[in-house]
Amino acid sequence: MAPTRIILDTDLSMGAGADVDDGFSLALAHADPDIQLDLITTVNGNTDVESATILTGVLLNRLGIKDTPLVRGSATPIIHTDLKRTPADKVVALRESARSPNPGYAPVAIVEHIMANPGEITVVAIGPLTNIAIALLLEPRIKSAIKELVIMGGIFLGTMYSRAKPGEFNVFSDPEAARTVLRSGIPQRWIGLDCTLQVRLRMADAEALKKSTSSLAQFAGDATITYIDYQAVRFPGRPKTDSIPMHDPLAVAVVSKPDLCEYKDMAVSIITGDGEARGVMIADRLETPNPPTPNCRVAVGVNAEGFRSHFLSLIETL
Repeated sequence: MAPTRIILDTDLSMGAGADVDDGFSLALAHADPDIQLDLITTVNGNTDVESATILTGVLLNRLGIKDTPLVRGSATPIIHTDLKRTPADKVVALRESARSPNPGYAPVAIVEHIMANPGEITVVAIGPLTNIAIALLLEPRIKSAIKELVIMGGIFLGTMYSRAKPGEFNVFSDPEAARTVLRSGIPQRWIGLDCTLQVRLRMADAEALKKSTSSLAQFAGDATITYIDYQAVRFPGRPKTDSIPMHDPLAVAVVSKPDLCEYKDMAVSIITGDGEARGVMIADRLETPNPPTPNCRVAVGVNAEGFRSHFLSLIETL
């Protein structure tokens, strides 16, 4: 079978001492022979969109990806245009070592690519859904022209750890965009924290990557060790950990390996606005006599060891 053609929409911050899983997702999409990376778009989320674009450009050069377009996207959430952030000086200093983005705007590029290739493009969204929501507003026909939308986001079977962030980060960062996507009718598969917290990269894995003959694996190992160590600062109320979850790589992995997860149809809505429940997802599991109409498929189980084997075996090839 031909590889699945994807657009990767990311808020990548790997290389700035922050989350490493977006960078691993890009590397995994590049390494997987069953995935063809057609377009990369950036969005405000883990970091500001300018930093995400610079750091993505740096990683593209590390990976030797020269021809796949990189297009910058939304700088703020949909209704909070006052929340625009700017890059730190240490990220701006990396601009010269980064591949420059292509001209244009991510939502437009997403629309144009899907409409030019109806039924062939899967969008993998691993940041807030701002670009995807704007693309739907620009051209509603993409909901029938897209092959599938795979989303890393949400928590459906549990709750978050903090009242300050009651919704999962990608949803909490732009719940209005997430609601737009859920109401659109677009075919969508959500890979949420219920599963992603179970797929983890351990300190021993990071040390092994650091000793690899691959320069990319060495860089990834160093970044992972730094991020594992940072968890003690980030979550002082938790026991010290020697691993980190691979949230975003799981969303990429299920494109070519859908059986890594078990899924359930659900009818999901999201609390929007700036109240105490911002970003909380209300998931109806369709278990009552007269259930609502489902609007998405949700990952409810995962083969964690199967993912780990898939991920490490491909990263080592880079």
